[in-house]
Amino acid sequence: MLDLKNIHITFDPGTPIEKHALKGINLRLERGDYVTVIGGNGAGKSTMLNIVAGSRFPDTGVISVDDVNVTSYPDYKRAQYLGRVFQDPRAGTAADMSIEENLALAYRRGKFRGLGWHIRKGERKFYREKLATLGLGLETRLKDKVGLLSGGQRQALSLLMATLKEPRVLLLDEHTAALDPKTAATVLDLTNKIVNKYNLTTLCVTHNMRDALKNGNRIIMMHDGNIILDMKGEEKSNLTVQDLIKMFERAGGEEVLSDRMLLT
Repeated sequence: MLDLKNIHITFDPGTPIEKHALKGINLRLERGDYVTVIGGNGAGKSTMLNIVAGSRFPDTGVISVDDVNVTSYPDYKRAQYLGRVFQDPRAGTAADMSIEENLALAYRRGKFRGLGWHIRKGERKFYREKLATLGLGLETRLKDKVGLLSGGQRQALSLLMATLKEPRVLLLDEHTAALDPKTAATVLDLTNKIVNKYNLTTLCVTHNMRDALKNGNRIIMMHDGNIILDMKGEEKSNLTVQDLIKMFERAGGEEVLSDRMLLT
């Protein structure tokens, strides 16, 4: 479903701050894989996600989604294949538009929208039913501006918008990191519910090692632009946080473990 072959990218080449951010990344996700991605600051996690999303282009390598070579596609052209939820709850929604208008944007992605914003009765019923599955009462607030929602409600809406058309690949970029622990747990539960229901192929970047171990069927660890660990199934289920800490220490010393990772 997602295939990265020999992906290299260097930032600011030929300057004193040159950074070889990804060093020949090879990664293949099969249909229904739910992969959690961990790594220290600067490991290349977000860069890899941006490469997949099309907001960055690799210097060399090939990116395929569902056997379609999308390497040269910009982000708006890849939107027909991908859904993405960002760390900032404000990034995936339009604050000055209503809940139903935000959902209409997501639902009509890739279609000709015209100049009007007429939402038909059947369409509104569909949005209401989808919102009800979140269990947050948003199905009664279709006309409310999204800017009035809490961070957790807004992130749940972003998740629903990203998965409304069942994307080939779902990208989660630390999508619970900006939320308080209770709200983060709620959004993560909703994520698992949606991913499992539709068997979505998912790539989830996180700093939270417990969440990385608890969720998904596969875990990869990145360090210095490389994938240094790739485990799934029973091998993954037997891992502990202490195991991961020891692997980080072996990979690059204790300094690769940020306070943020240890505290979460």
